[in-house]
Amino acid sequence: MNLADITRVQDEFVAAAKRSLAAGCEWLELHAAHGYLIHEFLSPISNRRTDRHGGSFENRIRFLLETARAVRAVWPERLPLAVRISCTDWVEGGWDIEESIELARLLKLEGVDLVDCSSGGMVPDAKIPAGAGYQVPFAERIRREAGIATAAVGCITEPTHADEIIRNGRADMVLLAREFLREPYWPRKAARALGHKDAVSGPVQYGRAW
Repeated sequence: MNLADITRVQDEFVAAAKRSLAAGCEWLELHAAHGYLIHEFLSPISNRRTDRHGGSFENRIRFLLETARAVRAVWPERLPLAVRISCTDWVEGGWDIEESIELARLLKLEGVDLVDCSSGGMVPDAKIPAGAGYQVPFAERIRREAGIATAAVGCITEPTHADEIIRNGRADMVLLAREFLREPYWPRKAARALGHKDAVSGPVQYGRAW
């Protein structure tokens, strides 16, 4: 990508934010993780540029900071703006948690409200110790050391586990994806398991069956 390409793509991010607002969306998240374009700028594994967008940490984060700034300018302050990052590439010489913490501090200054703390996705042979809550420590450190709200993700499937993460201040939010595919009624299951069975309303047509 030359500088004109970069500017064009950043303008497309802004245009997408405007369309999202016009469509009635109330939450916007920039995807800067899992080997996608923004992550490719961030990681020294993939970013081999020698211009102002490559080399040093400050240069590698430039694309994301500029994009976040431009999106925040058209996305109302009353609505949350999040950024999903891979907190580590899980390989030596790759993007790591220390860089993620510093990036989070700078994203906060650009008006980002929350960092969605995932990991990996840059190389196929990374040794990832996947397991229940294996990425929660990233959310915990970034929340504590960067002073920004975080979301915890990754193999969080049990209501009590999600509740523990929030109650102990390890993250401000728990996000689920695949578990909703396995269990579409997970919110109802969680509400009952945590003693709040009336907190989740069912569709009207379900009636007493809910």
